[in-house]
Amino acid sequence: MDLFALNATHEFGAGVATALGTELAAHEEREFEDGEHKARPLVSVRGHDVYVIQSLHSGPVASVNDKLCRLLFFISTLKENGAKRVTAVIPYLAYARKDRQTKPRDPVTTRYVAVLLEAAGAGLVMTLEVHNIVAFQNAFRCQTIHLDPRKLFARQALALIGESPVVVASPDPGGVKRAQLFRETLEASLGRPVGSAFLEKRRSAGVVSGELLVGEVEAATVLLVDDLISTGGTLARAAKACREHKAGKVFAFAAHGLFVGDASNVIRQSELAMTFVTDTVPLFRLTPDMVGRQVQVVTAAPVFAEAICRCHAGGSITELLEGPA
Repeated sequence: MDLFALNATHEFGAGVATALGTELAAHEEREFEDGEHKARPLVSVRGHDVYVIQSLHSGPVASVNDKLCRLLFFISTLKENGAKRVTAVIPYLAYARKDRQTKPRDPVTTRYVAVLLEAAGAGLVMTLEVHNIVAFQNAFRCQTIHLDPRKLFARQALALIGESPVVVASPDPGGVKRAQLFRETLEASLGRPVGSAFLEKRRSAGVVSGELLVGEVEAATVLLVDDLISTGGTLARAAKACREHKAGKVFAFAAHGLFVGDASNVIRQSELAMTFVTDTVPLFRLTPDMVGRQVQVVTAAPVFAEAICRCHAGGSITELLEGPA
């Protein structure tokens, strides 16, 4: 087995390698004066089971499109050089939110990304917490592995709850299933019932509205669960609604922290006691004073490491994800 991490995701890849008890395979990436680039493995991959880590988020240096292009080229290079199977390990999968047509002649970008990865030679795609797991699985014809941070976040939540009543809430109706799975994991660990709630949310032309809260949160510690944080507005709106309904502390858990636009101020001024995200996207957009104080990072590297290990050895991914934390 060979494990590569392209330069843009080297730090996360190094964490996965450490958790696996191995080292990243050597590769070279070169930049050319005209903006073109190339990447090649510096070790033989012929007949090997190869895993390539690249998180597809825009950053201070490379755009999401540049990272996607580099990943596609590197996968094809590995296949060209005899790799038996190439797995694209994508901690944050770009374009996963555009999974259906919501307006006439809309693109279905999730499916287009799937076609590109398959055409490049990916035999398996592994990612964490996509926007819509059903759309993700249906978009691909190659094998897919969808991981989630339920157990990671449940361990954090257990330290926050104490003896107070607990409610797991989704900030919108579309995330109810995600919140339900998290609630079941938490109940298995706590050994007592956990309540549920969700908030109304309507989006049109980028404008979000809806204030209705379904569920009882009074005097309870509320755990808001979402797939990602973009501007922070959805979670801030949900936290405010919970507090207006006399909830106790409100905590947020999201797999991916994009924190675009004015997210730093939105989160800082919100009713959220603490926000937890994984390290699939570096927190380069947040002001330094927020990291560790209002936003805490939980590394997802061990989850990916265990999934890669099981995938290579033919182990069960279901057993990795299910059960108490």
